[in-house]
Order: sequence, then structure tokens, then C-alpha cells
Amino acid sequence: MDLAQPPVENYANPRTCFFHVLFKAASLAFYILSALFFDSFVIIFVVTVLLAALDFWVVKNVSGRILVGLRWWNEINDLGESVWKFESLDQESLARMNKKDSWLFWWTLYLTAVLWVILGIFSLIRFQADYCLIVGVCLTLSVANIVGFTKCRKDAKKQFQQFASQTLASRVSSTIQTAFSVV
Repeated sequence: MDLAQPPVENYANPRTCFFHVLFKAASLAFYILSALFFDSFVIIFVVTVLLAALDFWVVKNVSGRILVGLRWWNEINDLGESVWKFESLDQESLARMNKKDSWLFWWTLYLTAVLWVILGIFSLIRFQADYCLIVGVCLTLSVANIVGFTKCRKDAKKQFQQFASQTLASRVSSTIQTAFSVV
């Protein structure tokens, strides 16, 4: 009897996945291991924050678009108010996104923030307020991406629901018009 295994879905965008994880891992690893190699807080601060900023940029501008089909940004309007802007692929394209890519994107996005919180707690316990500054900057960058992409995903779902209800309403309306025009 042939017990064929179902095909395992591979990453559709392995390079993008690699860089999505690379800068997260690099900033966390450098922060954790830097005390073994450097005595200078300034070097640790600059390199860790630079790696976290690279991660923020890659996630916001590259991997978010490719892995989950979402993009966000924030603008200041003429009244001086902050306005969130969102872009997403259409629902059909979003439905075809690779599940493994999407899973990696969301889990690493949230996991990184959790790890920064844990590292912040350790810094507080060790009474290292200066290291809390590094953690605070890195956590802020992580949370900004979480908030941006979460709002973007909700906006995409809302747009789909509006489109679906408008389409349904127009079809019902045209069916009713057709029914009465025949009579």
C-alpha cells in the first residue's frame, strides 16, 4: 500500500524570509553577546540600534510587502494630525499568499517584541538603566511594525467586507430590477 505523504509547502520567498529573520536575530544576538566582547556602552548601543533599525526598515518596506502583501506608513496632514496609510493586495492575491511565509512573518514579528521585553526585564533586575534605553529603542521599533501591520491587516479585511457587501447589494438590486423588467 502506498502511503504518499502530502506535499510539504516550501517557502515561496526564501531570501526575503532569510533577511526578515537575519536582522532580528543579529540585533538580539549582538545585544546579548556584546558584553562578552565590548566594554563600551556606546558601541553596544550604536550597533544594536543600527541592526534593529535595519530590521525595522526591511520588515516595513520589503518583507511585509512580499511575505504578507501589506504595506503601511504614517503621514502628517495639513492640520498637523498623524494619519495612517495602508496598502494591501486584493483579497484574491492575499488568499494565494504562501502560508509558511505568512506564518514566519507574523510569529517572528511578535516573538522579537516578546524577547525584547524579557531582555528589558533582565536589565531592570540587574539595575542597568542604560541598557534599558537600548531595549526601549529596539522594542519601540518592533512594536511600531506590529501596530502598523496589524492595523493594515484589519484595514484590508474591512475593505474586503465593504467590497463584498457592495457587490452583494448590487447583484441583488440588479436581480430585482431584471425580475421586474420582465413582468
